[in-house]
Amino acid sequence: MKDLEKYQKKLQRYMDKSRYQHTLGVMYTAASLAMAYQYDIDKAMLAGLLHDCAKNVPHEKKLELCKKYQVEVTDIERENPFLLHAKVGAIIARKKYHVKDEEILHAIAVHTTGAPNMNTLDMILFIADYIEPGRDKAKNLGQVRKMAYQNLEHTVEKILSDTLNYLNGKSGRIDPTTELTYQYYKNRRELANEH
Repeated sequence: MKDLEKYQKKLQRYMDKSRYQHTLGVMYTAASLAMAYQYDIDKAMLAGLLHDCAKNVPHEKKLELCKKYQVEVTDIERENPFLLHAKVGAIIARKKYHVKDEEILHAIAVHTTGAPNMNTLDMILFIADYIEPGRDKAKNLGQVRKMAYQNLEHTVEKILSDTLNYLNGKSGRIDPTTELTYQYYKNRRELANEH
């Protein structure tokens, strides 16, 4: 995929070293998951490469871009604009990197909170961001990495469950989408277990 190299060079200019390393880790982990689930590898790599392209955008600018492109901002996002990097990332991927593929743009937009009823690419990117090789802080990481190659939905639910437990312990406010997404996947698993 010829654009990938071009985008890598461009991104490297806007990111510090550790963020860029994380980005490459997510890109290759997304490719690996795409292979495991017979998904389009190029699309997974592009989503992985661009997922954090808005990470270094100043908070004021993030809010301006959301307003300009009519992207809904929740109260929690307004109070914590760093949470907007996913939604703004989708805007930048479209405007600056000329990505037209709606699936890629959607995966970038939901890669931090997740969303109910995610498609395969959404789940691949969400999981890759969490388990890429450079990550070492999360609890149960070994278990989650193993799960990722067995069942995407169960892995998403496990990540959300661990994330909510962690955030509840920190007494910060939690994005309602994260809780909504967790409930959605928990209910799906419970329903499947009943049948």
